[in-house]
This record gives sequence, C-alpha cells and structure tokens, in this order.
Amino acid sequence: MTSFSANQLQDMATQFGFARVGVSRAQPSDYQDQVNSWVEAGHHGTMHWFERNMDKRLNPSLLHEGSLSVISVSLPYLPEAADALANANDGERAMISRYALGRDYHKLFRKKLVQLAQAIETELGPLGHRVFVDSAPVLERELAQRAGLGFIGKNCMLIHPDDGSYTFLGEIFTTADLGEYGEPVSANCGSCTACHKICPTDAFLADGRLDATKCISYLTIEHEGAIDEALRPLMGNRIFGCDDCQIICPFNRNPATATLDDFSPRHNLDTATLVELWQWREDQFLNRFEGSTVRRSGYERWRRNLAIALGNGPSDVRVIEQLSTALSGDDTEMVKEHIEWAIAQLQSPNYEPAALPLTRFKGYKPTKE
Repeated sequence: MTSFSANQLQDMATQFGFARVGVSRAQPSDYQDQVNSWVEAGHHGTMHWFERNMDKRLNPSLLHEGSLSVISVSLPYLPEAADALANANDGERAMISRYALGRDYHKLFRKKLVQLAQAIETELGPLGHRVFVDSAPVLERELAQRAGLGFIGKNCMLIHPDDGSYTFLGEIFTTADLGEYGEPVSANCGSCTACHKICPTDAFLADGRLDATKCISYLTIEHEGAIDEALRPLMGNRIFGCDDCQIICPFNRNPATATLDDFSPRHNLDTATLVELWQWREDQFLNRFEGSTVRRSGYERWRRNLAIALGNGPSDVRVIEQLSTALSGDDTEMVKEHIEWAIAQLQSPNYEPAALPLTRFKGYKPTKE
C-alpha cells in the first residue's frame, strides 16, 4: 500500500464537507489513569455505558482488531444563520444546544465517513477499516488531538485555534499504516478560565475535568428521573444541552460554520418560546423531531426540562395557568413533580426570574493567550 500526503488527505476530506482531517497511531490512551479515576469517583453519573468495554475505550487497537492508524475528522455544525448567543439571555425563549437545532448528525456523518473511506481505498487499496461516529467506546477527542485537529481545552472540548469547538468528530479505524501522522496543535487556553467562571452549576472539577452529574447537558439529555431541586434554578432556559462554556470561549469568536444545510434550524427552534414548545403534544414532538437528536431523549425528559425552564422564567399568569392545567393531564408523575415546582416558584411572593448565566459576564471579552 502506498501512502499520500496530509495535504492530499485534507483535499479529499474537504470534498465531503469536513473541516479538518488527520491521522494518529492506534496506541493506548495517555489518559488511562484520569479516565479510570473519573469513573471510580462516579463523575459519569448514570451513563453506565461508559463503564463497559473500558479496555477497548482505552486502546483503539482492541476496538477494531489489528488497527494501526486512526483517521480523525471534524465536521462543523454551527448554522451560519443561528447566532450562538440566540436566546441565551432571554428567559421566555428556549435555549437548545446549537448542535441539536437541525438533523441528527449520526447517520449523516457516518455516511460521509464511509464515502471518505471509499475514496481513500480508491487511491490506496483496501484499508481494512471501520468507521465510528459516537457509536462505540472511543476517546474521540484524544484521538483528534493526536491527529492535530486541535487541543483539549479547559472546558473538555476539542478546540482548533481557527475553527473553534462547534464541530462533530468521527473516526476511521484502519489496519493500514498510513504513515504521515498529525502534529499536536501548540495552542492552549493560557490563563483564561472563562468557561469555568461561566458554568451555571460549577460543574468543572479542574482544567479539562468535569463532574457530569452537575453539567446541564448531562442533566437535560442523559439523566433520567427527577433533577435535584438545588440545580433547577441554575438551569435557566436550557432545555436541551448547554453551550455556555463554548459561547464564552475566545476561540469561538469567529468559529467555523456548517457547510451542510442539514444542520440548519428546524421548526424555528433557534427562536421558539418556551410556551410554544410546552404546547406541543407528544405526537407533535415525535413528528417534528423525527431525524433529530432531541428525539433520542424522549418526550418525558423534554417536558421535565421545559417545566423547569418555565419555572425559571418571568412570572406570568398565563404560564401558571398552562402549567396548572397540565397537572390534570397525561404527564408522568415525575414530570408533574417538576410542574408543581415551577408553579410554586412562579407564585412565590419573593420570586425573581433566574439569573441567566451569560448575564453574569455581560461585556466580558476574554482574550487568547
């Protein structure tokens, strides 16, 4: 098998909409101790899938037997028309993580990775490969860092100095030795700690270390059941994910934007009010989120998150009426617990809407160092 240069590989990847591509050796993780201690401390919460196949997660060559190289690619998802700050400080509107505004990226990304692998095989011959898009125990950020696609920042995100962090990551594991491996990106966060300061729930344990059980993305997407009452007021209007630690990052001042229309906002999700979304019935939720990442979490969690957000918003008699009416509806007891909490919040004589996280740093402009 012959090899080709990094520039040739980049040109090929660009044809499929990828922003960056790089190659790393399929060698054991440098983060084994950190990953094991993180899990042992329970900081992964109820994401029990993270505990399974840990040997494969920490050693890529075990995940796809005989792998010698890993091709990592990044795909921008931030819709150009969707301001990353949209709705962030508007308590009446829903804040949905920018990656979830459009179509589910899994199938789309996987299809493009398969096409890239086929294009490489046309040039080099059979790769003996397997593609992954958030579908197996893969430490994708470390692999991408090794391949030169960026560095892992203090907010645990993979950051490229020019592209920022609004990108999906995917991998092609191959038994071929592709030779020209990526070089580490020299940039880093310097003394900037904006992401830690902005986090509403103080979820960061240290630089590059997160307690998922306090992270709003985990709480709104992964966590089943009731959410701790102490955390509810801190969630503001975040109903699916949280981008605060990315929004505040100086490397995201001029981030790479999506090259695919599939990631454009659907059903006005980038401007929707909480009340509008609260009125969606389950059949509407399922229909409108067909082919969407949001649908994966289910209607129950959707309603739970909306109830909390409404309870954090402006006190409005119409909102209280809608919440009260829902108590006699078909919502589960778990959701009704959150509805009752929201009503109690809004009816409290001393109630003030939750301070939305980004207002704490109004005008704050961190600098790259």
